[in-house]
Amino acid sequence: MLVWDNVRLHLTVGMREFIDANAEWLTVFQLPTYAPDLNPTEGVWSLVKRDIGILTAADLGQITRAVKRNLKMLQYRPEVIDGCLAGTELAL
Repeated sequence: MLVWDNVRLHLTVGMREFIDANAEWLTVFQLPTYAPDLNPTEGVWSLVKRDIGILTAADLGQITRAVKRNLKMLQYRPEVIDGCLAGTELAL
């Protein structure tokens, strides 16, 4: 199964040939080019960005550590991750 979001990179001749050559077993679900409401990752990044939005960083390393720390905290809150998935209204 391929969930395809129509990013320009995905519109290459090579990708189209791959899809056509494997059509007998490959199912393609095509999303709009930009569909944050269908992407649970967008909800996760929204939470991370909200938490580090007021960070005054001295360097890129400090920002990286803050992002990793926030992602690590979310790892231990599966209900929040489930909420990001539920927000898409997609079914597993």
